[in-house]
Amino acid sequence: MSTGPVTSGNTATSRKRVAITGLGIVSPLGSNLDELWGNLNAGKSGIAPLQNIPTSALPFHSGAEVKDFTGKIEDYGPLDKPLQRAIKKNGKVMCREIEMGVAAAQKAITHSGLGPDRDPDRFGCLFGCDYILTLPEEFADGIRNCRENAGGVFRTDDWPTYGLPKVGPLWLLKYLPNMPNSHISIYNDFRGPNNSLTVREASMNLSIAEATSIIQRGAAEAIVVGATGTRLHPLRTTHITLAEKLASEQEDPTRMSRPFDATCDGMVAGEGAGAVLLESWEHAEARGAKIWGEIIGQGASMVGPSRPPARDFYRLAVAASLRAALRSAGDRLPQHWHLHAHGLSSPEQDQSESLAIGEVLKPHGAIPVTAAKSYFGNLGAGSGAVEFISSLLALEHGTLFPIRNLNTRLPQLDWTPAELGQDAGQGFIHSSFTLQGQAASIAVRAA
Repeated sequence: MSTGPVTSGNTATSRKRVAITGLGIVSPLGSNLDELWGNLNAGKSGIAPLQNIPTSALPFHSGAEVKDFTGKIEDYGPLDKPLQRAIKKNGKVMCREIEMGVAAAQKAITHSGLGPDRDPDRFGCLFGCDYILTLPEEFADGIRNCRENAGGVFRTDDWPTYGLPKVGPLWLLKYLPNMPNSHISIYNDFRGPNNSLTVREASMNLSIAEATSIIQRGAAEAIVVGATGTRLHPLRTTHITLAEKLASEQEDPTRMSRPFDATCDGMVAGEGAGAVLLESWEHAEARGAKIWGEIIGQGASMVGPSRPPARDFYRLAVAASLRAALRSAGDRLPQHWHLHAHGLSSPEQDQSESLAIGEVLKPHGAIPVTAAKSYFGNLGAGSGAVEFISSLLALEHGTLFPIRNLNTRLPQLDWTPAELGQDAGQGFIHSSFTLQGQAASIAVRAA
């Protein structure tokens, strides 16, 4: 395959081509690629009664937990002894979200076949996440000490004297959003471009876009890109219960996430992480790496809720990012491809996204659309990563997975939902957006 200048939109450029050579996941549908694909292909849901957070005060008791991830060193994939020791040693300053992100990244590096013989200055990391909330237990001893010194009453003024000294000195390191990137780069001696993005569900696609740009202009040979997130956390889950539209509990929990269905009534809370290794095409070919796909386009948009109706700003942002990705890909986008939609399963957002998809896809014919959130709900920033990898697996296997629970279509649905076993095409566009109006899309073609 040619490694010469990229041609996009009939305009030749000198940008380097960007290959995808490694995949790693931690997901409610399994934490290895075969298991993830097997469950998607079988139509199996990862949504079930919750086991790891209290639900007595919540309006739901089901979600998408990663039940096979415990944070033990075995969950990070095959590692050499020094790396095992380093990760074990730093486990005390990694919360669950960070652990999942680091594990996904290490799996992607291992999966890529990347060996130790590399120039550390030419390797980097870009990792996305949500803002990470502290577990209440971190402050329990401090609050208890304040109360003991005030006759059983907690007074804020007592905190500096009696509370703060009881908080572990390293507690903050467990929850800083730049720490997934920091751990991954330190463990693997990646000294090149590094960054951390905290743009909720859009984080993965924005990270891919930035990493692609860095490699294309020759500032790095390879970059680990990923995202980790959760909506399953004592404080985070309480917050989203108050601020966001959540799916009502069902007798069958697997029916809770229903993207683009007329009966959808909110998102399902989940957790997970994913990562990919991006390399310049020349570097990947030179070391004989398996190439899973090529990044050929990117688009991003931000439209704020400046005027009613509110759904207009979602529609505008999603449509703008999709069009930008299509323009960026140009004639490198194959004739047959699929769209991986955000599919939050919340009425307002699904109606808006559906309008945007119909508007953008109309000139392109019957492009099949899928949405993996129908299988595992909203994993926060980790959603985009697991969804992106799911579409790469669909390209590899040549077949699509349908949108689960899409029985009665929204009136705004004017496009073609994917069918079980349908050809995945030779490429895809993955789209994601946030409730704040940020949207990002990435175009990929099969290798």
